Amino acid sequence: MSGWLTGHYSYRCEPVDYSNHPNTLRMVHACWWYYFSKFTEFMDTIFFVLRKKNEHVSMLHVIHHGCMPMSVWFGVKFTPAGGHSTFFGLVNTFVHIIMYSYYLLAAMGPQYQKYLWWKKYLTSLQMIQFVAIMVHAFQLLFIDCNYPKAFVWWIGMHAVMFYFLFSDFYRQAYQKKQKAKALALAEKALQNGKLNGKQNGYVNGSTHTNGSVISNSTPASNGHATSNGHATANGYSKSRAADYYIKASPDLHYRAMATAEMNIN
Repeated sequence: MSGWLTGHYSYRCEPVDYSNHPNTLRMVHACWWYYFSKFTEFMDTIFFVLRKKNEHVSMLHVIHHGCMPMSVWFGVKFTPAGGHSTFFGLVNTFVHIIMYSYYLLAAMGPQYQKYLWWKKYLTSLQMIQFVAIMVHAFQLLFIDCNYPKAFVWWIGMHAVMFYFLFSDFYRQAYQKKQKAKALALAEKALQNGKLNGKQNGYVNGSTHTNGSVISNSTPASNGHATSNGHATANGYSKSRAADYYIKASPDLHYRAMATAEMNIN
């Protein structure tokens, strides 16, 4: 911050300053403190392991915390005042302030979960950070600037690597989970629809119960359909005369046929 936010540094090209100017010395101190902060960030890994939150110790987490101390060490060793590459430290510091503020809220208990809706936007902010670092670093490949090209590639390729790691994490953590959740809801709705169709079976205003149609709001018994609002019971209607006729009709038919044969003979 001692260089970038005070207007002393150029976003287009900032060579390494090896002088003893007060601004340069402040930047040297800032770079070394940034280097030490990469070791304090190991604490979240330690807490994850102690709390058995091993699912949080992902490949992204291991690569990120494993590479950063070594990468920053090269910077403070060979370019102690940083110059152009300190833009990376500036942006990364502000993003980490926001990130660890999120972790603080998450660690304060379930009552603060409602304030953590912006988690996926934090991952998006991480990716935006790396795009900005890529653009800022790789521009020196196309302009004349007295800054080591090796560090341009080192910082730029680190940003590329972390961008793809974070974008893969974003897809795994948010996009695929959202698709899986949507598919689960759709499947549940389909199953509920089939279940309701079997239980209720409303088709054209008639209710199907045990494979029989109930019409005119009259219940059916023993799988027989109702007719004209009258329910059948055990295959018989409510009219005794009709029942007698139904029972007697076969016998009467046989008698009539026997009489006809006798007359012919």
